Amino acid sequence: MIKLLKIEFKKILTYKIFWILTGLYFLFLTLGLLMAEFMINNMVDNMNKRLPIPMPHVALYFLPWIWQNITFFATLRYVLIFPAIVIIILITNEFTFKTIRQNVINGMSKAEFLGSKLLIIMLVSVTVTILLTIGTLILGIAHTSDLTFSMVLEKSTFMIGFFITMLTIQVYALFFGFILRNTGLSIALFTLYLFIVEPILYYFLKSPVVFPNNISPYLPVNAVLRITEYPSIQVLKNIMGINLQESVSFAAICIPLGYSAIMVGIVYWVLVKRDL
Repeated sequence: MIKLLKIEFKKILTYKIFWILTGLYFLFLTLGLLMAEFMINNMVDNMNKRLPIPMPHVALYFLPWIWQNITFFATLRYVLIFPAIVIIILITNEFTFKTIRQNVINGMSKAEFLGSKLLIIMLVSVTVTILLTIGTLILGIAHTSDLTFSMVLEKSTFMIGFFITMLTIQVYALFFGFILRNTGLSIALFTLYLFIVEPILYYFLKSPVVFPNNISPYLPVNAVLRITEYPSIQVLKNIMGINLQESVSFAAICIPLGYSAIMVGIVYWVLVKRDL
């Protein structure tokens, strides 16, 4: 495993676009999370100008609710696209520069090659989760009075949900990269599916013109986003009637992991059957 990671790191060090996109991801993630409360309350102020009864401001950064709030905003489609694109570039560059062929000639099996990419995905997911956990904890402690140890741990399981979200969305990107093998085409189709195709399909399946079903929540990307469905904002429950999550459910985690396992299996089958 260490040997495979060393090989991957040698490749990554030469990819400037990897470091640029990674830097942009952390920049937008940090700015977005720090500005989330301000932006939401600014929207509330604008809505209050037209409402007879003003809505209260929201507080996102208090423990224990900050775990759920930060996880929700960190797993929006517009944020997840960055690590996904990074993985697509890492995969498709192997075919563009023929390094996958060279690795196999040098004795690496196709299973090991796929395993090395999954190790990178795992490492990225663990690293981002640890950094986000530390940042969330610092932010939460700074905004919480009468802090207790139980408050720190309560709802912290949402970080497990974040880890699974990061892991599975990158596996989806890996699938597109391996199947299409072209950087531009893979990024374009993955982005198209993420932002346009699946949202349209989601609302079409919920349409009254379609036979009654409950398929929409189980679409691949939506299954990932449902791990943390809503931020812990009481006004969503009081005014909009939304039932807020209390924790990350085991079923919600299993569905995207199941999709990921199927995609990895297809990728391995394609690697074995197709020429490099």
